[in-house]
Amino acid sequence: MSDTERNGPEDELSLPKATVQKLINEMMPDDIACAKDTRDLLIECCVEFIHLLASEANEICEKEAKKTIAAEHVIAALKALGFEGYLPDVEVVLQDHKTQQKVKDRKSGRLEHSGRTQEELLEEQTRLFAAARERHQSQQHS
Repeated sequence: MSDTERNGPEDELSLPKATVQKLINEMMPDDIACAKDTRDLLIECCVEFIHLLASEANEICEKEAKKTIAAEHVIAALKALGFEGYLPDVEVVLQDHKTQQKVKDRKSGRLEHSGRTQEELLEEQTRLFAAARERHQSQQHS
């Protein structure tokens, strides 16, 4: 029996190797290389950490009779597991995410409340593309 059959589909979860390799390359000095088996071990450690953190956050969420794990649950899980050292960075990332979400919501709300139909917006987009193409072509011929 294989590990996947014994432990279920969760063991198939992983992180993109190319992305992890890029992170490793950015963090390591130029004269230090990281072997593929070391990268794979780091991926396994990251996946295990995510499982541990998600499980703890889920327990906290359930104790509060909530159905959705929120950022506060993850923060509480980090504290419960003894990872308080990560909290300053987590708070910065969370604040950045909230800020980006507000900007995204405002942008999507602007289109929804423009009072224009989908067809009108598509016509406007087509007209703007044509005008930009015309400007680009005239600049090339100048």
